[in-house]
Amino acid sequence: MSNYSELIKNFEKIRAYMRDFYVYGFKKRDDYSEKSTKSARSYDDERRRIESWLGDHMSFVRTPEGKNVFISIDSRTIRHNPFFNAWKAKSFTDGDITLHFIIFDILHEPSISRTVTEIMREIDEKYLSGFNKPMMFDESTIRKKLKEYCEAGIIESQKEGRRVYYRRAENTDVSDLEDLLHYFSEAVPCGAIGSFLLDKTESDTDTFTFKHHYITGAIDSGVMAALFTAMREKRAVTVSNLSRRRDLPRRNRIIPLRFFISVQSGRQHLIAYLPEYNHFQSYRVDYLSQVKLEDVTPRFDELRSELDRMQGKMWGVSVKRNKWGEDRLEHVEFTVKVDDGEDFIVKRLYREKRVGEIEMIDAHTYRFTADVYDSSEMVPWIRSFICRITDMKFSNRSQENKFKEDLDALYSMYGVREEDEA
Repeated sequence: MSNYSELIKNFEKIRAYMRDFYVYGFKKRDDYSEKSTKSARSYDDERRRIESWLGDHMSFVRTPEGKNVFISIDSRTIRHNPFFNAWKAKSFTDGDITLHFIIFDILHEPSISRTVTEIMREIDEKYLSGFNKPMMFDESTIRKKLKEYCEAGIIESQKEGRRVYYRRAENTDVSDLEDLLHYFSEAVPCGAIGSFLLDKTESDTDTFTFKHHYITGAIDSGVMAALFTAMREKRAVTVSNLSRRRDLPRRNRIIPLRFFISVQSGRQHLIAYLPEYNHFQSYRVDYLSQVKLEDVTPRFDELRSELDRMQGKMWGVSVKRNKWGEDRLEHVEFTVKVDDGEDFIVKRLYREKRVGEIEMIDAHTYRFTADVYDSSEMVPWIRSFICRITDMKFSNRSQENKFKEDLDALYSMYGVREEDEA
């Protein structure tokens, strides 16, 4: 029988299981058992671990191919994103956890400060003196642990002469920020940070509920945090990108520039520049992993400004340019007919258009025109005006033909003949 622990060492492995099995549901246990007994056993261990966090939200369905397990959540009933639980499970050794509590017991008040030598002496005399063979912590281990806590902001260091003193950082009162933290933790990228801060409060009330609650991005918080750091420091990164066309991820060196997050689906994309190919590209954040920070790039501000210019031609996240870096644009235009009292249609056109222009032809006719990198991204929006469109033109004729073919198929499905539509 396999040993099982809720604590984790490799979060990327957990993230892949949660994504492939429980969020997207395109893998099953058999996909592992067909390869090796070890992989199947590993899947069972990870499944039990994940269910310890998400057990109340697990559902399954049986198909001819096997059993599919997935996450089923009603956003009206949950108080907090359950995926945050994955970030709150950590792996540590006996020595790690022992040293952690000893250090914070010694530095139990911000007014108490100690040098490394004083901490070592107090550990030996006060905490380990009763053991026949005391578990000694060498100076290097204690210094590394204190440095880690200083970087995390929970321990502060101060140099006095040749000595460095350490003390516990002052606690920050976040009680007046609870509403902000409730919103931040559920709606903003890397919301796991807000969830950790909320754990320090005693409030059990929530100000916000969400009609459209996109919770699965929580498992990508680590990748996003690393990419945000790269953007802030204007660095390039090396990152692994999983593709549906390849079995193994591919390592790319990119310059991350900006995140684009859909308010319709919650899907998160990164727009980055690839120096090797001299072009911009979008990446799904849930397909990225193993971010490694590289050198600072002097071109960051230039590339960010270029992306700002390009956004005037982007409907979604697609960017099409030729090998010389010139824009490859597709022209789209359609005419909408509105009746008396249908000003709300016109307002929708103005409100929902992301790029492009609207021209008033007469009191009942309006024309929308735009030049974009990828006209296919506009199709779902254009379809929402389908009963009022009188004329439509795509410079990408294959896209226009596909649009009309889909419409013909729809008419056929509902038994509508062309003369009936006319």
